[in-house]
Amino acid sequence: MTAAFVREHDHSVKILDAEAENLNPEQTAEKIANENPLLVNIVVMGMNPSASSTPKMTAVRETITALKKINSHIKIVLSGLHPSALPEKTLKEENVPFVCVGEGFNTILQLIEQLKSGENNYKINGLWYAENGEIKTNPPAVPIQNLDDLPFSAWDLLPMEKYRAHNWHCFEHINQRQPYAAIFTSIGCPFNCIYCNIHALYGGKPSIRFRSPEKVVEEIGYLVENYKVKNIKFLDELFAINESRVMRICDLINENGYDLNIWAYGRVDTVNERMLKHMKQAGINWICYGFESASEKVREGVSKKTGPDKTKNAIEMTRVANINILANFLFGLPDDNYETMQATLDMAKKYNFEYVNFYTAMAYPGSHLYEDAIDQGIKLPENWSGFGQYSPEALPLPTKYLSAAEVLQFRDKSFEEYFINPKYLKMIRERFGNEIEEHIKEMLKYKIKRKYA
Repeated sequence: MTAAFVREHDHSVKILDAEAENLNPEQTAEKIANENPLLVNIVVMGMNPSASSTPKMTAVRETITALKKINSHIKIVLSGLHPSALPEKTLKEENVPFVCVGEGFNTILQLIEQLKSGENNYKINGLWYAENGEIKTNPPAVPIQNLDDLPFSAWDLLPMEKYRAHNWHCFEHINQRQPYAAIFTSIGCPFNCIYCNIHALYGGKPSIRFRSPEKVVEEIGYLVENYKVKNIKFLDELFAINESRVMRICDLINENGYDLNIWAYGRVDTVNERMLKHMKQAGINWICYGFESASEKVREGVSKKTGPDKTKNAIEMTRVANINILANFLFGLPDDNYETMQATLDMAKKYNFEYVNFYTAMAYPGSHLYEDAIDQGIKLPENWSGFGQYSPEALPLPTKYLSAAEVLQFRDKSFEEYFINPKYLKMIRERFGNEIEEHIKEMLKYKIKRKYA
C-alpha cells in the first residue's frame, strides 16, 4: 500500500519482493543498486505480521551490508513492525540513517519529498533519524483515519504469478493454490493480549479502523478480473468482529458472483450464527481462531479472556456453517506447565480441527512479554533469527515452571502427535480425500532442526 500511496503522489516507485523472487541478500542488493534509487524502503513485515517481522532482521542486516558495499551513500529507511517497536535500537544496530515508526504512508512520502528537495529537513512525524552520531526523534505520525482514502495495493508492481496459498487453505483443491492474494479490510486490533506486538505498528494502543465494504469488494473485483485470483487471505488482525460490516462484505461478494476461497481471523467471542452463515456463502471456507490454551488461568494471565462456553459454542456454530477451523495454540505462556500444555494438546485432539498451528510463546519486540523479559533479565535469542518459530535457533520464553528447551520439545512432539493421530487422518480422508491424507503424511517427513531442543 505504501508504494501505491507514494505513486499516487507522482513519485516513481518499484517493489522488489526478495522472498518471492528467491533472492539472497547479495542478489537483492545488486538489483536494488541497479535501479539507483533516491530512497530504499526496506519493509520488515510478513504475512503473519506479529510473528514474522523480527525474524527478518537478520536478512535485513545482511542486505544492508551487501548494499553498502556496492553504494555506501545509498539512503535506506527501515519500516514495519520491528523497527516501529525498537526504533532507537534499530538505528544503533543497523547501518541506516532512517527508521519509520508506524504505518508510514505520509512519513515515507514526506521523506522522499525532502530528499528530492535537497533541504535535508527531517522534521517529519513518524521519522527517527541519525545525525552526527546522535539519534533524533519526531512526534508520531497521525494515522490515516479514512482508509478509503488509500489506493489499492500496487498489485501491478508485484510478481503475482509467484504467490500461492497455504497448503491447508486449499485442501479442497490442493493443486490450485495459485493465483493468490492477501488484502486488508481493516487495520489494527481492539484487544490487548500481552503476547502480541501488533500495536507497536498502530500507535501503541488497541484500536481498529475499517475500510468500507464497497471498497474492499471493489479491490477483490480488481484482483479477480486482472489476476484471476480465487484464493484470498484477509490480513486483518480480526476480520470477524462487526456483524453488519462482515455481512455487507459477504453480500457484496455474492452479488458480484465471485467464486472465492477465503480465510480470515475471528475470535470465539465475536462470531455468531448469522455472521458465519454469510461468511460461508461468500466463500470464506476457513476461519482462524486463536484458542492459545485450554487453561483459563493461562489465558487470563495473558489477557485473553475467552471462557470455555464461548469456545465450545463458537466451534459448534462454525461447524454448523461448514467452515473449516484453523486452530492456533501457544505453548509456553507464563503460567504454562506440562499439565496445562498437555490439556491444550488434548483439547486440539478432542475437537479434531481441520488444521492446527502450534506456536511457542516468543517475547516479540513491541509486546508486553518482551518488556517483561527485559525487566526480569530473561534470556532472549542471541540474534533476531532466533525469534523465528521454525528457525533452528528458535528460543521461546521459559515459563514459571519450564525451561525454553522443554517448551520447544513439547511443541515439536505435539505437532507430530496431532497430525499422525488416526482420528485426524480419518477426518481428513473423509472430508478432503485420500490425496490430502497422503499430503499430510508427506509433510510430516520434514523435521525442524533445533539448536536448543
